[in-house]
Amino acid sequence: MVTVGIRELKQQASELVRMVRETGNEVQVTYHGEVVALLIPVKPARKSADQAWANLDNLSAEIGARWPKDVSAADAVNEARR
Repeated sequence: MVTVGIRELKQQASELVRMVRETGNEVQVTYHGEVVALLIPVKPARKSADQAWANLDNLSAEIGARWPKDVSAADAVNEARR
């Protein structure tokens, strides 16, 4: 983990953000020697959403492969409610 003071953060903000983005390492920001902030990488939510949709597609295909041909989804739900 890299540690920088406020002055260095001001002077090298772009480089530090690029380093965090590319390496995934955190940067501690200090003020008079005390850590006051962290620059941390943020994982894109888009990848998580894409993975969730892919998981749902796989689950749907698996259910569809095992679903009885003569039973509709509405019938199955109505039967489960009884």
